[in-house]
Parts: sequence; C-alpha cells; structure tokens
Amino acid sequence: MAQSTQRPGSRLMDRPEYKSKPKPLTRSPETTVFDAVAAMSDKNYGSVMVVDADDKVIGVVTERDVMNKLVGKGMDAKTTKLSDIMTANPRLAVETDDVTDWMRQMSNERFRRLPVVDAEGRIKVVFTQGDFVSYSWPELIYQARSMATANVTRNFPYYLIGGGIALYSIIMVIVVSML
Repeated sequence: MAQSTQRPGSRLMDRPEYKSKPKPLTRSPETTVFDAVAAMSDKNYGSVMVVDADDKVIGVVTERDVMNKLVGKGMDAKTTKLSDIMTANPRLAVETDDVTDWMRQMSNERFRRLPVVDAEGRIKVVFTQGDFVSYSWPELIYQARSMATANVTRNFPYYLIGGGIALYSIIMVIVVSML
C-alpha cells in the first residue's frame, strides 16, 4: 500500500484507536474452532487472527466464517481446525499506511476487519469499520469547511454586493418607518 502524507495524523498508527485498542486475539492454524470461539466469546471479540510461529498473520476467522463455513456445513467445532475455515492471506495494512486509503478499500471490497502489522509484518492491532467512523466525521467536516472556504473566496464580490443591498434595504425600511 502506498503511503500518503497529505496531512499530519493520517497514518493508521496516528489514530487514537491504535494506541487504545486491546491486543488482538491470535491463535495458531492448528487451534480447534471450538477453542477459538471460546476465547472469542470470553473476550467478546468478533474475530481471531491466525498467526504463524513468528506472529505473522496468515489468516482471519470471523463470526461469519464460523456460521457459514462451519455451522452451515454441519462441521464439528471440536475437530475442525482454524486453518480449515480461515480466510487465508487476508488484506494487511502496515501501521504507517494512510487511514483514508484503507477506509476506501474496506468499503469497496466489503471487508470489515483490517489487521494492522508493523514493519516486520507482526500483528499489532485489528481495525474494524466502526473504528473508522470516528475518523470519517472530522474528515467530512474538514472537507466541507474547505469547500465552503473555496466557494466564499471565489464568490466574495457577489456576497459583498448582496450584503450591501441587504444592508441598504434594512436601513431604508428603518428610515421610511421613522417618517
């Protein structure tokens, strides 16, 4: 992913959520789905990151994967391994990637969880679409402010003329009403 430096604070690692998020739930590919779901339930997590011995993400298992790939197919959670139902080679963000780029990709490609890794490829946090909501509102306000400023600046002479006419009209109403 190309790194953008449009504005300060636009990297994933600059987001307050990056520092405040709990450590992701990780398990090996040989872990049974039953054990992983028990850990997910205990921590109230919606996913587990499947990692290799070096703590590098090789797959993701979500609640939806459990429902569709295990329960929906009548498989046994106590004998099925995470590697059997995981989404292998998931999209991974690097902590220095641009927030807006990933928001766009998650929306366009319809995935909800984004594992974020450090420069060595080790899992650091998992961002969800919900984490990006807090970013999108300030970004939208920033864009609206920029557009309004550009519009007012470009049309300033018209606003000045309109304001002058409005002020003249108010003064004339007051003068006429005093007569």
